[in-house]
Amino acid sequence: MNVQSKPNVGAAQRHLPFESVALVLQGGGALGAYQAGVYEALAEAGIQPDWVSGVSIGAINAAIIAGNAPNDRVDRLRTFWADITSGGPWPLFNDPFALPRGDAMRNLLNQMSAGLAVASGASGFFAVRPLVPWLHPAGTIEATSFYDTAALKRTLERLVDFDRLNAGMTRLSVGAVNVRTGNFVYFDSADDTIRPEHVMASGALPPGFAAVEIDGEHYWDGALVSNTPLQWVVESRPRRDTLAFQVDLWSARGELPRHMLEVMTREKEIRYSSRTRAGTDQFKHVQRLQHAVAGLIDKLPDELKNSAEAKLLSTVAHRKVYSIVHLIYRARNYEGHSKDYEFSRLSMKEHWRAGYHDARRTLRHPEVLERPDGEGVRTFDLVHDGRD
Repeated sequence: MNVQSKPNVGAAQRHLPFESVALVLQGGGALGAYQAGVYEALAEAGIQPDWVSGVSIGAINAAIIAGNAPNDRVDRLRTFWADITSGGPWPLFNDPFALPRGDAMRNLLNQMSAGLAVASGASGFFAVRPLVPWLHPAGTIEATSFYDTAALKRTLERLVDFDRLNAGMTRLSVGAVNVRTGNFVYFDSADDTIRPEHVMASGALPPGFAAVEIDGEHYWDGALVSNTPLQWVVESRPRRDTLAFQVDLWSARGELPRHMLEVMTREKEIRYSSRTRAGTDQFKHVQRLQHAVAGLIDKLPDELKNSAEAKLLSTVAHRKVYSIVHLIYRARNYEGHSKDYEFSRLSMKEHWRAGYHDARRTLRHPEVLERPDGEGVRTFDLVHDGRD
């Protein structure tokens, strides 16, 4: 079934006062259509990232963006999200005007749709294994996962031009965790030749999906350690003046749960939000210190500048600037614990539309695209702060 949308009319690429424009994409399963909507709005505004970093579903969206020409990216994202979503358990899922009114009924239908995904998988993404893991020999991938992701590999090979991706026109970084060592790693096109397996490893969330083998090691979803790849972008060397659009699918802020299902939902939100704001606040503090060290070194007499201590400090001193724009999906009242594996096409369209409009509202504020001064870090969360 085709997803109807306006034609993808690309704007001329905008020249911004930054050395790098990064798009940073969190993991969150079916919620990832929100990120596709954000990207569509950025592309319409002529903002094309030269670096895309993602974890889990964010890694898949990132690979589709980095692995296609700018004018093709929205169409490829739309194809992916149309292919992996379904009309839901009832035909009325295809007609939002036919849906019963009220959050309670919509929540029930969403839970049915999520149950359908659990029982039968998502087309072009994952399929249920015929036998449960306990009936397979130990040590096989069938014994360590409930779903087969062979369809995802075929989907990536169809929608991503890996030759283009590895040519370096748009840098790609995807996060995963080494199952044997527990270490968090990034597969980065600046240093690695990215294949479908690297992207799949970033989204191999156990026990649903099996670990993915790469060069003799096995990897699981990076969200097990950190679901937000912002740190990799802002701390990479050489440092560059950077505008980063941080697109989160889980909000750290929320209401006090009233019953057990809300407890489960809130716990998942807190866990996968990966303390984005805390990480940003820590980065701002470190950035101030590094700017201060750079200023102090400039004031030192030559004999002190050549000292071992000054040379050591100079390795961290810099005057690069960063602007971090937060775009965070705000779940609707009827979305519950299963919102990240509820693959109905109706919900996908809602998530995509939310990302598109959140990004459009944010870009109304010209200061978002201006180069910071002073201590060199500015953060924005204009949708949350109500500055529309």
